[in-house]
Amino acid sequence: MTASPDGPAIVEARDLPESALDAAAQFHASLVPVVREQAQQHPLVVIDFAAADHTHTSWRQAVVGQLARELAPVRVNAMASAARAQEARAQALEYLIRAPGVTGQVLSLDGNR
Repeated sequence: MTASPDGPAIVEARDLPESALDAAAQFHASLVPVVREQAQQHPLVVIDFAAADHTHTSWRQAVVGQLARELAPVRVNAMASAARAQEARAQALEYLIRAPGVTGQVLSLDGNR
C-alpha cells in the first residue's frame, strides 16, 4: 500500500491467487480492512489489481462497487493491468485523481477482462 498525505491511497492487490474464488476470499479477508482504513485518511482509494482472466471480472466489480457505496463520499476505484503496464497505471491514476465523479469503477488497462 502506498499513499502520500495529499494524494490517493493505492492498495496493492497484485499477489492474489490465480483462482477467482480463492482470490476473492483472500481479498475480502486481507484487503477490505485495508481499504476501509485508508478511506478514513484519503478522499480516493485505488485498488491496484494484476491482470486476470474473465473469471475475476464479476467479483472485482462487485467488491469495488460495494466499497464505493459503503465508504462514500470517499471514492473507491480499481485498475487491473499487467506488471509491465506502469505507464498505463500512472495515466489511469492521474485520470482518477482528476475525475471527481468517478467511483466504483474497475479500469482494465490492457484489454484483459
